[in-house]
Amino acid sequence: MTEDDIVQFVATLPRATAMMASQATGAPEVAWGDWFFFYDREGETPPDRRFPFGTIVTKDYDGWDTFSQLNRPGIFRLNIAVGRHRFEDLMGYSLAEHAKKQQLFDYTALDRLLPHPVYGSQGWVSILNPGGTTGEQAKSLLTEAHARATERRRP
Repeated sequence: MTEDDIVQFVATLPRATAMMASQATGAPEVAWGDWFFFYDREGETPPDRRFPFGTIVTKDYDGWDTFSQLNRPGIFRLNIAVGRHRFEDLMGYSLAEHAKKQQLFDYTALDRLLPHPVYGSQGWVSILNPGGTTGEQAKSLLTEAHARATERRRP
């Protein structure tokens, strides 16, 4: 599964927007080249009012997030906002326990569902280079995250 495969999959979800961060989008330079996936009910939500249900990060954010060693050639991380309950189902522990469990994970492992190294305590999971083991699960979790985002945006 490539970054393009994921972006194309997200584009099939109703009213989902995939945006690559760039200078033109007003994103901070450190995020340029990363993808952000939003639900946009009306197609007119201002960028500063959007909250992503998923992202693709392609590089380390020095001083902030280097856990996955994304600066390795060909490595990217899919991040998905699964929420509290789904996180607990997937990881087998509560969000409150995440700080104590964080050191148990190899955040550099490929094709493996992991808590997000920075935002795990907020109900996010991640997969480095989803493939044969996690590709279908990644699509399912993106669909669930999109559905959660849809529900939050209902009038």
